[in-house]
Amino acid sequence: MTTTANPTRTATTPRTRIGAVLATGALATIAASAATTAVAAAGNAAGISLDVAGAPIPVSGFGMLTAVFSLIGVALAATLARFARRPRRTFVRTTVALTVLSLVPDVLADAAPATKALLMLTHLVAAAIVVPVVARRLAA
Repeated sequence: MTTTANPTRTATTPRTRIGAVLATGALATIAASAATTAVAAAGNAAGISLDVAGAPIPVSGFGMLTAVFSLIGVALAATLARFARRPRRTFVRTTVALTVLSLVPDVLADAAPATKALLMLTHLVAAAIVVPVVARRLAA
């Protein structure tokens, strides 16, 4: 008679509760959306133009896009929680790479340098809020 090892997670490898990831991610998304809206409003109040290629970006657009892309990140975290061997590490590495890539359009945008800097700042603010909060909910 032979015995096979069961490759499922044991008590020594904690399992991520996907519901906790989703709930925490939703709260982080709300916080990040509010923060990016506040950064954009403060920048605009300080005289930084929100015009890109001659068209103004509404301040509310910052929060809306932050919410959309943050929720995509939360969905990624939930997927990694289910399928990745090291979900936290994979999530952090992936989101750092995606955050860096998100800065490329800002650098290339037809906008004033201060506007580009403000756009990049909002990306970094959102990532600084969402990524660590969601990562803490993932198994190491």
